[in-house]
Amino acid sequence: MKISPKIIFIIFFFFITITQKLYAAEKIKIGLLVPLSGKDNKIGKSILQSVRLAINKINNSDIEVIPKDTMNDPLQTKLAAKELQMSGVKIVIGPVFNKNLLFLSDINTITFLSLTNKSIGNPKNVISAGINASSQINTIVKFKKINEINKTIFLIPNSDFKEEIEKGISQSKIKLKHIHVYETNPTKLTKQIEEITMYRIRKQNLIDEIKRVEDSNEENKEWKIKNLKKRDTLGGINFDSVIVSDFEESLKSVFTSLLYTDVSPERVYYITLNQWFDESFLKETSLQPLYFPSINKKNYDEFIKEYREIYNETPNQLSFLSYDLMGLVYYIIYQNKFEINEKIFYKKNQFKGKVGIFEINKNRINHILNFYKIENNEFKKIF
Repeated sequence: MKISPKIIFIIFFFFITITQKLYAAEKIKIGLLVPLSGKDNKIGKSILQSVRLAINKINNSDIEVIPKDTMNDPLQTKLAAKELQMSGVKIVIGPVFNKNLLFLSDINTITFLSLTNKSIGNPKNVISAGINASSQINTIVKFKKINEINKTIFLIPNSDFKEEIEKGISQSKIKLKHIHVYETNPTKLTKQIEEITMYRIRKQNLIDEIKRVEDSNEENKEWKIKNLKKRDTLGGINFDSVIVSDFEESLKSVFTSLLYTDVSPERVYYITLNQWFDESFLKETSLQPLYFPSINKKNYDEFIKEYREIYNETPNQLSFLSYDLMGLVYYIIYQNKFEINEKIFYKKNQFKGKVGIFEINKNRINHILNFYKIENNEFKKIF
């Protein structure tokens, strides 16, 4: 017996309608683990408000965000996560800090999108959604190719982030001349930078050359001596760029030490990691131009403006990331036909957010970032 196309259409329409009602009947529950009390409560509040801002943009009444207070404590984070588990939550944005991931492997029915940029040693059900070292170094690799930069040294502080940087270097396959690990103690740092840049050899070269010219019968002898004495060192540098994986005042100390050893941004490229557009660097004219990978500044500025207009407060940097993570979660759930399981972030996918492009693959998130330089008292986008 043949079934008419009209009947087939009616059956199909009925099926779609029933399916949509089933989806609508069940709320899409998203957990949020942030510090809402204690000394970090402002961070948690800012993240919560930015997530609510994202929900308003999505404009789907079926989304229910359930916030829980971690108190920035690993044990309390586990207890809060268990409460979310009991509520039927399968995806959680958070926790914020890496230390609070400690006991989350016990809550194996939930996938956690942590805001941390650390990925080493995390539980299998935790996806690091922060702007990790690999994403940043991959962007630097692109900049190096564009500018044909071939002799790069990489300076890594001896800190708890050292392994993450080394992992990022390995994963990005960036070509480097040397990797140096330095101590953050100012006295030790200066000595190390002198050794790295061969400062004392170049200094001695200058002294020797001045003496040689003084003892010679060369023409324009006095003029040559005068010009030599204007210099700090004599001799080439065996690298054309330096990447310093540090932040704020520590970063400034490293670059200041490089200046002291007569390695200026006029001679080599000064490159660093994402600085979240730290405006204090605009005043450091001696360190410019300074290059770095980062989130999209235009979108970041727009987000801050909108957030201030609504909440009359300035958001923290993690709020910007959490805003995008809410959009990412909804997008992935939608792509997965509203079925939430432990492999929802396993399939290769991309999401364009305000931060930049999120690349999802095998329960990992990387970011395709922009690249900027600081010069003439402003942030300039390169790509």
